[in-house]
Amino acid sequence: MLTTFRLLPVLGLLVACAPQDVPPPSRSAQFDSYPQRLFDTFEIECNGPGEEFRKTGSRVFECAELLPPETTAYLILNYDGYPQDLPKSILRMVSTKNSTGYRVDAELFFNVPQQKGASVQVPVESKALDQAISALFQSMGGSPT
Repeated sequence: MLTTFRLLPVLGLLVACAPQDVPPPSRSAQFDSYPQRLFDTFEIECNGPGEEFRKTGSRVFECAELLPPETTAYLILNYDGYPQDLPKSILRMVSTKNSTGYRVDAELFFNVPQQKGASVQVPVESKALDQAISALFQSMGGSPT
């Protein structure tokens, strides 16, 4: 699967100094308190060319990134995309308050705008990505779930 998302190398750098226990691959983690440092880091790292950070709700954070031309063309052709509104990769993190603190869920997908109707969201599945996200959560004080 294509994983051109620029944040992945950053995730690797962030967790390089973390304990080398390999967490179970997961895109979710439980935190005792609100993980402000995680979201601050996420926002700071989403600042490269073609990237845009968005806070789309009180606890929903996204990093959108333009894709390479080949990937863009593939998504437009295979998902009936609208060439005037290019597809992007989206890494979304959502925090939810619960009885033991906060649960954070990460999601990575390609967003393919359509000429008419809602955009198509193509999920990106990757065990390596899941492990990198788990390691990031763990290095920021979370327990992968």
